[in-house]
Amino acid sequence: MASQGYATIVSLALEARFGLATQFNRIRHLLVEGARGAYTMITVIDYGMGNVGSVQNMLRRVGAASVLSSCPDEVRKATRLILPGVGSFDAGMHALGERGLIGPIREAVLNRGAAILGICLGMQLLSRGSEEGFTEGLALHKSSTVRIPQLAPDGRQLRVPHMGWNEVVATRKHSLLNGLPTDSRFYFVHSYHVVCDDPADVLLSVNYGHQLTASFAADTVFGVQFHPEKSHKFGMTILKNYAEYVAC
Repeated sequence: MASQGYATIVSLALEARFGLATQFNRIRHLLVEGARGAYTMITVIDYGMGNVGSVQNMLRRVGAASVLSSCPDEVRKATRLILPGVGSFDAGMHALGERGLIGPIREAVLNRGAAILGICLGMQLLSRGSEEGFTEGLALHKSSTVRIPQLAPDGRQLRVPHMGWNEVVATRKHSLLNGLPTDSRFYFVHSYHVVCDDPADVLLSVNYGHQLTASFAADTVFGVQFHPEKSHKFGMTILKNYAEYVAC
């Protein structure tokens, strides 16, 4: 812990003195990796469409080390990734493509076995594609993204987007859910939802007129439709578990 604190102090000093965010993140990455050896660094992908600062702040609160990066080579070599996201599907894929990040993300996960956690739009981008647009997704998970129905089975009109706090229900046991209370509530903002090809991939579901996938997991690919960085102690539990995740 002392070496991690030293790395943090040095990196924050560099940022305060020079204001070079990218450089200080890279230096912190090297310091922590060198000091801790096998310590798992989480790379938060910065492509201009996510609450990256809030995600990093929450990771810091749970004691997880993270680095913010939009560098294709850094993403390609990462062992643990977080893909946040706010906005439309096509815009998200365009932003990733514009920065040369699509290939590196896929290579890290598919070829090197890196873990990835998609948050909100980031979860949807892990699917093959979305009804919201025409661009292919990252296709890291066997699923599709579709619009939330505006009519409930009982005929009620639903407000779309689904916005605000809602309780979730765990559909199976998984290390990502360790310590999560049965009355867990998360903050949602979305008009589209992910439908898994295999229902067994669903970890959490949420009732919004229909049962929607709130979280999925398949091998080292994870998705959460809610915003853990805005979901207080419940979100902290999810992020802490992801930071501690060990692939079987």
